[in-house]
This record gives sequence, C-alpha cells and structure tokens, in this order.
Amino acid sequence: MNILISSTSGEPIYAQIAGQVRQLILQGELVTGMPLPSIRQLAKELQISVITTKRAYEELEREGLINSIVGKGSFVSGADQEFIREQRLRIMEGKLKEIIDESRLLGMEYKELTEMLKLLYEEEKE
Repeated sequence: MNILISSTSGEPIYAQIAGQVRQLILQGELVTGMPLPSIRQLAKELQISVITTKRAYEELEREGLINSIVGKGSFVSGADQEFIREQRLRIMEGKLKEIIDESRLLGMEYKELTEMLKLLYEEEKE
C-alpha cells in the first residue's frame, strides 16, 4: 500500500491516510478481506506517530470500510456493494461540483459543458 503524506497540505496527516485508504477501497484496489499494514508498521513506514495511524484506522472503521480485530490486525470490511456505490457516487458528485464551478468561472454555458462531457464520455468508450 503506497501512502503519500504531504507536510505542506493543510489537511491533518491522519485525514490524508484515511482519505487515501478510502480511495483505494472505493476504487476496488483494496478488496474485502485484504489485510492492511499494522498500525505500528504503517507508522514506521511513514515515519509518523502510532497515534496518528490509529486515528486514521479508527475513522475508516467508523465509516464501515475496515474491521479491526485485536491481535489479528485490520482488514478491508465486507461492506456491501450498495454502500460502496453510494460512497463512490458522493465522491463523483464532489468532482462534478468542482467542474461546474470551474466552468462557471470560464463563462461556459450549460449546453457547452454537457457537449464537452458527452464528447469525453463517447471518446472513452472507443
């Protein structure tokens, strides 16, 4: 698992870790039952506090994305596919909002934006 921490980001380190692991799960790169590095191992790899990695894992566990078993470790949960779909849709909505905001800053009309989206969508299918 490749986690990158930015010290210049305004986002807390635990949130960066949780966000990246969340993305890996929602994108299907980490699948149900897959073990995650131990809290201590991840802290050592990232050269950060164990408390920070513990907080990231606790957040992911609250979201239902991972399960932690004392003495065995943390694993990607068997969250149902509908839950994962909803989470991915929420992420997609955020990205679309950013695109809409950017298009408004550029003075694009709705029709122009939808034409661009359609063109890109069709291009990807080929």
